[in-house]
Amino acid sequence: MATIRATCSDCGDVHLRTDQVTVRVCRRDAKGAYTFHCPDCGRMIVRPADRETLDLLVASGVPVDVWDLPEELIEHADGEPIHHGDLAVFLRVLHDDGAFELAVLGLAGDGPDGVSAH
Repeated sequence: MATIRATCSDCGDVHLRTDQVTVRVCRRDAKGAYTFHCPDCGRMIVRPADRETLDLLVASGVPVDVWDLPEELIEHADGEPIHHGDLAVFLRVLHDDGAFELAVLGLAGDGPDGVSAH
């Protein structure tokens, strides 16, 4: 079994076995990273990696986890970014029971008067 040298942000260089590391690759864009729990502090470490590094890890016997982006990210990829004002409105609605109920009704397609918005 190969020994892999990696770096923990807190502990510095650590040595790992291949079964202590996982390569993660996104199916949509093929970007990847490797993850491990630091053997010294136990912290979960995630390090982005280029294709060459990922290929070397996999060739050494590191298991691969292929994952997909959540559909919500794909559905709204063209939307405007959330701004501070959006968060302020959201927070106000969360704390106002009446406004929250109106927002939920709006999501369900019913306006405040019970008439469907469709």
